[in-house]
Amino acid sequence: MPQGVKRAIIRAMLKVAPFLLLLTMSATAAVKIVKTSYQGWPNCYRITNGEVELIVTSDIGPRIMRYAFVGGQNFFKEFPEGLGKSGEPAWVARGGHRVWAAPEDAVRTYAPDNGPVHIEIKGDVLEATEPVEPLTGLEKQIVVKLSPQGSSVEVLHRIRNAGKHPLDLAPWALTMMAQGGVGIHGFPPRGKHPEVLYPTNPLVMWAFSNLSDHRWRYTRKYLMLHQDPSNAEPTKLGSFNKSTWAAYSLHDGLFIKRYDAQDSPKNYPDFGCSFETFTNADFLELETLGPLQHLKPGASLEHVEHWTLHKNVRLRKFTDEELDGAVLPLVSAR
Repeated sequence: MPQGVKRAIIRAMLKVAPFLLLLTMSATAAVKIVKTSYQGWPNCYRITNGEVELIVTSDIGPRIMRYAFVGGQNFFKEFPEGLGKSGEPAWVARGGHRVWAAPEDAVRTYAPDNGPVHIEIKGDVLEATEPVEPLTGLEKQIVVKLSPQGSSVEVLHRIRNAGKHPLDLAPWALTMMAQGGVGIHGFPPRGKHPEVLYPTNPLVMWAFSNLSDHRWRYTRKYLMLHQDPSNAEPTKLGSFNKSTWAAYSLHDGLFIKRYDAQDSPKNYPDFGCSFETFTNADFLELETLGPLQHLKPGASLEHVEHWTLHKNVRLRKFTDEELDGAVLPLVSAR
């Protein structure tokens, strides 16, 4: 074979090699869902693609108790005294990620979720469904879909009114983060006076909110809350952003959750909040909320979050410039 022909063939093979490698990786990468034990619960399910892993327990919940890089730190809070246990008569904090119905009520919100849930696996999707709550008449479900590559997770929350009467409620997805990190929330796009005269978003306080608390930090574009294990004082704020997102910086790692809200806060609970954040000495919570809906008997509502994890995101100054450069591109990536 002439040398020129050989060189042409080699060049052609080198051009297609990356595409063949990509096809091979796509074919071999797969999401695996395996039943396992975790933290004393015998009936748990590990969802992994080889890069990240999630743990959903069917002994209580529905709750996602772990989200981490394989073998790495759990970004979610776990209360040691509640792990491996079930059947308690009252609601238990326990940790992880859960779904509630807003607005918060001292009785109905804290309906116990301490019993077994039904797990159904449909290919690479796991559905965890709680039995109907006797106290509320609600059936709560979390559906987890992990991407075959990377860290991206779609978390669908579904609440069904299994009672006999219509209910007015909103979906509320709450993630308890591990101690020692910093929660970050992005405000809607900023503007200048007098070009922009209309308000852009609410900033909502609770009776126990304290704006002078040093755990809070405010910049022009961001709201931040530091989780301090030495400070037991609860504090909370809420806001609205059509492109709702929150991040949690922990030991040079970053957790991000996103939710696409409606155009206006007028239909949202708690004076128009699509996002709320809370902390005390034990954990920090990142919460997204959907709009209030009139749910007839038998009807359901849904609320979808998208999660990602990121390594080597070293935040030190928490300025607009640093967050614009290190965090915002990761939030914007879809």
